[in-house]
Amino acid sequence: MAVTVLVPTALQKFTNNQATLTCSGSSVSELFDSLETHCPGIKARLCDETGQARRFLNFYVNSEDIRFLEGIDTPLKDGDEVSIVPAVAGG
Repeated sequence: MAVTVLVPTALQKFTNNQATLTCSGSSVSELFDSLETHCPGIKARLCDETGQARRFLNFYVNSEDIRFLEGIDTPLKDGDEVSIVPAVAGG
């Protein structure tokens, strides 16, 4: 199963400067594991010490925020697109 992952610039140092990756996983959590296999060190930037998605990153599956789906247990299917978007704050 192929899932396209859109990687923000800040994390591209883990992906050999690639903005788009193709990985596999039947859920977002499994996708994180797949990313770690191909890009060592990236999972620690995506997940906190409990394995949950970091609060300052937003994850979208086909433009749907995983916080409003099933979180890291959100299922993935062949052809899905996962976007990693750093949170923006300011005032």
